[in-house]
Amino acid sequence: MRYKIMTDNFEFRSIHPDEVEQAIAIEQICFPPNEACSPKAMTERIAKVPQLFLVVIDKSTGKLAGFLNGVATDEEKFRDEFFTDIDLCDENGKNVMLLGLDVLPEYRGQGLARELVHRYSQREKANGRKKLFLTCLEQKVEMYKKFGLQDLGIADSTWGGEEWHEMVLKG
Repeated sequence: MRYKIMTDNFEFRSIHPDEVEQAIAIEQICFPPNEACSPKAMTERIAKVPQLFLVVIDKSTGKLAGFLNGVATDEEKFRDEFFTDIDLCDENGKNVMLLGLDVLPEYRGQGLARELVHRYSQREKANGRKKLFLTCLEQKVEMYKKFGLQDLGIADSTWGGEEWHEMVLKG
């Protein structure tokens, strides 16, 4: 019951151009500097593919509580260039490489991350996507498994100087 009641307090939708600064600030809070998307790259992503962002808005404040974003591609392996080169995005791609799941600390523990992944996957399946890929650190693998993703093992990615697991959610 708590889960359903919780989602009534939030709106889920694509990002709006005037929310760029909020998204940049949230990214800086949710990720350490070596892993966070640069303000320039975030601005470029939002300008080019706002439809590949799913934001959650706190209805009581009208502000972003978090978001999930990615790039569409026909590729089947995650590579670091997806983080920095928005021109790799093929809006008709059959897969999405998820670039960041961000939920502000004060909104964590309410099921928002799970709901973002679920709604994003449903939306992208309806858009004809086959798979969602992401990379995560070892300590997040079990959380993503609970969200329905499968661990493919250690990724080729070395983003931020870290060792990542590559995970997939099949539509």
